[in-house]
Amino acid sequence: MPGPDPVVHPTATVHPQAQLESGVFVGPYCLVGGQVALGRNARLESHVVLEGLTEIGPDCRIGSHSVIGTDPQDVGDAGEETRVTLGAGNILREFVTIHRGTARGSGATRLGDRNYLMAFVHVGHDCRIGNETILTQGATLGGHVAVEDFANIGGLCGVHQFCRIGRYAFVGGATILTQDVAPFSRVAGSRPARFLGLNLVGLRRQGFDKDRLAALKALFNILFYSDLNTGQAVERIKAEFPSSEDAQELLAFVGSAKRGFIKKVSDPWDRESD
Repeated sequence: MPGPDPVVHPTATVHPQAQLESGVFVGPYCLVGGQVALGRNARLESHVVLEGLTEIGPDCRIGSHSVIGTDPQDVGDAGEETRVTLGAGNILREFVTIHRGTARGSGATRLGDRNYLMAFVHVGHDCRIGNETILTQGATLGGHVAVEDFANIGGLCGVHQFCRIGRYAFVGGATILTQDVAPFSRVAGSRPARFLGLNLVGLRRQGFDKDRLAALKALFNILFYSDLNTGQAVERIKAEFPSSEDAQELLAFVGSAKRGFIKKVSDPWDRESD
């Protein structure tokens, strides 16, 4: 059965070539460009601006004064046709900005499903965000940043271009990131950001059982807290955890880190307790 027709507030401006699926709501004073596609039951609150090749998945909610799909903030951008895509069930609160990709980059800025972006979050060009992440108020992602599934980024964080934040990682508020954040880990602070151990609270909330947490603690002890250098720690983990999917994920992330990853313990109090 077809759903209800889209509802467009009389003060909104929707280009006749824009694609609006069933159940879409476009609120007061919104602006929707001709290359925009809005999936089923997507909802735009007031004063939302959607431009360029922008695809919004089903059941997304976009808060007032958000701007999505405008030109990338890249001095080398020459107006090439690039895009923004959002998956299903994303919630974007007030004043979120997401820019299109660049021709020199991936050509697209992409968000997966069920992400929660709070007020004033900025997602720069060519960023890739996975599924079920949380970006708190004022978090700012430079271009080409990757945020993997279930990561949590605190308020007012600044993430340098090309950095990666691994799955299930937690970044504390007002952190400045210039290197990658390993999966399952917790970091905070600046000058530089400090490694604070395993993200125990977040992992427990995600349903990690005691055995899996114990194995991750053992992995972290080798990689982050032993006297081994990174190469030696990697070889030891391969030998001791040959069939662990978490170990394989951690090693793959570390092995592909182009900017390095946050690992230094500033003082003994930073170490995660048992």
